Amino acid sequence: MTSTKTRLSIMVAACFASTGAFAEDIKLLSPVVVTATKTEQDSFDLPMAIDKVEQSEIQDGKLRMTLSESLARIPGITAQNRNQMAQDPQISSRGFGARSSFGVRGLRVYVDGIPLSMPDGIGNPGSVDLDTIGAIEVMRGPFSAMYGNSSGGVIQMFSEASPATPEVSGDLLLGSFNTRRESVKAAGTKDGIEYLLNYSDYSSDGFRQHSQNEKTQATARIGIKLNEDTKLTTLINAFDQTAQDPGGLKRDADVGEPSAFTSPTGVSIGAINNNTRVIRSNTQVGFNLEHRVDAANTLNLITYAGHRDNLQYLSLGTSTGRASSISRDFYGTEIRGTNKGNLLDKPYTISYGIAAGFMEDARLDRSATGGEVTSSSSTNRSETQKAQNFDQYVQGMWSVDKQWDLHAGLRHTKLTLDIQNKLSNSLGSGSLDFSKTIPVVGVIFKATPVMNFYANIGQGFETPTLTEITYIDPRSPSPTGPNLTIKPSTSTNIEIGSKLLVSDNTRINIAVFDISTENEIVTDLLQGSTGSFKNAGKTKRTGTELSVQSLLPNNVSLFAAYTLLNATFDSDFNTGNTHIPVPAGNVIPGTYRTQMYAEAAWKYSPLGFQTALEGRYNSKVYVDDVNSNIAPSNTIFTIRSSLQQVVGKWRVTEYARIENIFDRNYIGSVRVNDTNTRFYEPAAGRNWIAGVKGTYAF
Repeated sequence: MTSTKTRLSIMVAACFASTGAFAEDIKLLSPVVVTATKTEQDSFDLPMAIDKVEQSEIQDGKLRMTLSESLARIPGITAQNRNQMAQDPQISSRGFGARSSFGVRGLRVYVDGIPLSMPDGIGNPGSVDLDTIGAIEVMRGPFSAMYGNSSGGVIQMFSEASPATPEVSGDLLLGSFNTRRESVKAAGTKDGIEYLLNYSDYSSDGFRQHSQNEKTQATARIGIKLNEDTKLTTLINAFDQTAQDPGGLKRDADVGEPSAFTSPTGVSIGAINNNTRVIRSNTQVGFNLEHRVDAANTLNLITYAGHRDNLQYLSLGTSTGRASSISRDFYGTEIRGTNKGNLLDKPYTISYGIAAGFMEDARLDRSATGGEVTSSSSTNRSETQKAQNFDQYVQGMWSVDKQWDLHAGLRHTKLTLDIQNKLSNSLGSGSLDFSKTIPVVGVIFKATPVMNFYANIGQGFETPTLTEITYIDPRSPSPTGPNLTIKPSTSTNIEIGSKLLVSDNTRINIAVFDISTENEIVTDLLQGSTGSFKNAGKTKRTGTELSVQSLLPNNVSLFAAYTLLNATFDSDFNTGNTHIPVPAGNVIPGTYRTQMYAEAAWKYSPLGFQTALEGRYNSKVYVDDVNSNIAPSNTIFTIRSSLQQVVGKWRVTEYARIENIFDRNYIGSVRVNDTNTRFYEPAAGRNWIAGVKGTYAF
């Protein structure tokens, strides 16, 4: 049997081999991005780590249900498939967000400039419809802080462009575990109006027991050109979802507790008896008004509003549970201006603006028996939780000369968190205010037309979320809160890197970073499925990111991404109900020291055929602050293929994907610091999807 090290050697060698022979008529260009500076710019000329995932990499041969499907190829990003739909995927950037077990935090998530992250930093990327996404931009490093609180990284998705000719399409996908997905789409341009309409219906029994899930989703994007200088784009998204939650598993089998390593499809008896599940819906509308004032100035107004309901049934033991519900209203706006001109006869671009956001959660927590709330169920929490932010920012670029560009930015954030308790218990009321001005500066040296070097340095900060300030001590019988002593963590972030175009057909990016954080927010006390949080002194994150892309003769392409991350606690602290010591030097749980992604693809245009082999490697990962246990390393291979025919106005594509082709047993993700030591979420063995898509162009 081929060893893990041998498989890794094959993956690396494949991606660097034969880069001297290229097809002469194909060029590999750096993508144009907007997330970095809020204006379109070639990523090659930016002093920061930023990558773009193209539409084919998002949609072709993919289930299109979670962001983890598309982000595995981005260095510095950890995007783990949890193999269940009751929770959002685990996404972190250079270790920021790794502690999250529910939702995405530590990163800012956007679609078409509209935030999917709330003012307190919690994000809900599951509300985006990947069927309609044409590109994803992922930024890491100091300049991410220009998006405000909790921006250890930025993930921004952009809707696909509407075609000039109207077209309709239908897609039917089937797969393992009785998976089924149907979608219909209409898109085009008519009388100056661009439109994109999509509806999808998904269901699956899930890989594990008690993981059945269903989701329906609808998206509409309408673009209207009001005049030659003004365009209004409206984006509407809605979904309804129900999903059973199989929860995590323990390492070793116990009474009513199957082992994650010997019974990966199993669930705990508590999950079955309490029928753990989630029922959620989300509706959001956003407007983006773009106006060109003159040749040098543009204005942009973004406004959005939405409502989200989330009802989660959780297990507290073999026969007891609780029902936690959130009814959320949220809205916000951003006004941005851009000015281009010359300073001392050298070109500059400057963006400036203000942004505000508001969220209000009606939170209700009740006891549940057998996964149901009855008339005799006690109410444990009834609160109104609010968060609002008001930010101002300015960011610019000045070409000092032909070889040197200077980039700099400044953002001021003011955030208020407020909790009002409606019950006469020890969970009280209170509010916290945070304010921070964040500077960042970077420089890029264009050594040659095909080689750039850059460096940047900046500050960032991450505030606690509303959930993280709810409790001082969650332990029964009298949980106390809110926690009004917790502080935001602050970071100094340094990055240096290089971008190289080896030829017209090979591109290499490398970045090295050093991040020092004060007042890292960590888990403190635990009770059942709840916990409290505190500041734990210093942490250190250092690492290297490398990506290589090559186009070879005969329509062969190679891509590889490598991440090395050392994320450790840099000071001692105690954790847990028994105050277990965590020494400096322990690894931050949920962070992987080494991750790799490699892909070899081939196209045969005469038959409309394409195929690709993907390889992914994750090193071992610690599951808690104490570093008491690990999930082992894993190497997984996947193959995908498609075949396309064009007949008249019809375009038909058949596609298939086989994941984990060697049927390995492995842990797909971990639940960091889980109270009941159910740290492990097993991944599926060999599984497949296959589908057919038909498109008619009028």
